[in-house]
Order: sequence, then structure tokens, then C-alpha cells
Amino acid sequence: MTKKERVKEIIRILNETYSMEYKCYLNHETPWQLLIATMLSAQCTDERVNIVTKDLFVKYPDLKSFAECDVKELERDIYSTGFYKNKAKNIKACTEQLITRFQGEVPRELENLVSLPGVGRKTANVIRGNIFHEPSVVVDTHVKRISRKLGLTKEEDPEKIEFDLMKVLPKEQWILYNIQIITHGRTICKAQNPNCAICPLNSVCPSRKEEK
Repeated sequence: MTKKERVKEIIRILNETYSMEYKCYLNHETPWQLLIATMLSAQCTDERVNIVTKDLFVKYPDLKSFAECDVKELERDIYSTGFYKNKAKNIKACTEQLITRFQGEVPRELENLVSLPGVGRKTANVIRGNIFHEPSVVVDTHVKRISRKLGLTKEEDPEKIEFDLMKVLPKEQWILYNIQIITHGRTICKAQNPNCAICPLNSVCPSRKEEK
């Protein structure tokens, strides 16, 4: 089986096994809420972020309230997400720039998004995919680990992995691949204990024999 054939089979299996509906695991009602939630999700689980933002978005109901917040108080509010000092500083600076540079709107363009404090390609692609439905590849820990297992990339750097996946996956599959692989990583191909015996991808996974 060629790599192209294997990619086609991987996509077929993912589409048959998992939902083909777009789903975001971070709770939000507005684009700016998703932006902040994604910033908080760095080195933190979506479940924990959703617990924090449930109260956070009530306390800070708009961009202005974040932009004018006391950073020390915001640090306490987001403490449980980890790296809270840096996240609080970036959230305040980011919301200030959304107001002053973008009239309170979250920009659509990748270059504008990554120009915001604390916003890297992963966060930008979450916004582009979920808010603007722009085909985007989001390289989180599951996508990185499982894409390497599947032989779709040999890279370690998330940006290089992103470009590798963009080369081999059809554009219409980019967002779905993110969603499906995250689900797969949480349920079957877990980092500490991958269950290759029941994995629907074991017939096309070069790493399956390495598992005990």
C-alpha cells in the first residue's frame, strides 16, 4: 500500500468510526471567548478550562472587562489552568489589542491572529476552523502523537507537523481530522496505554507492532 493509499484508508476509517460533524471541545458563545479559552488550554485539559471559563466569562462578560482587569486578580481566577502568570498577562494584552487594533472583533486572517499576544498557530487555527470554518490543521498533543504513529510525519515541531499534514490530507478533511484524532486519542490511542487490539486504525498503523 502506497502512502497515498494508506492516507485514503485512514480517512475512510476515521469517517466511518467517528462523527463527521464539526465539534469544539471548549465551551464558548462568542469568538473572543473561544480565543481566551484556547489560550487557557495550553498545557491544560479542555475539561479544566471549561470549569474555569464557566465562572470566568460571567465575571468578565466582555472584552473591555478583560482589557481593564487587574492582572493579579485574573491570575487568581485562572490559577488552576497552569502557567497562570503568563496566560493572564497575554489575555489582558490580547484583549486590549482586539479593542484597539480590530474594533473588538476577532480577526479571520492567520497573520493577524498570530500577531496578537499569546496567540500561536495552534490557537489561530482553532479560531479559523471553529469560528470561520477555514480549513485548518490544529496540532495538539493527540494530533502530534498519533500522526507520528500513523507515519504521516516524522517531525517533532508542531508547525512542521502542521505543514506535513496539510500536504497529505485533503483540505476538506483538515478540521475533521483534528476532531476525530482528538477523540481517538482520548478513547483508544491513549498516550500511556494505547489499546491497539481494538483500534480501528491498526491495519494501517505502522506503530501497532511496537505496542505490547
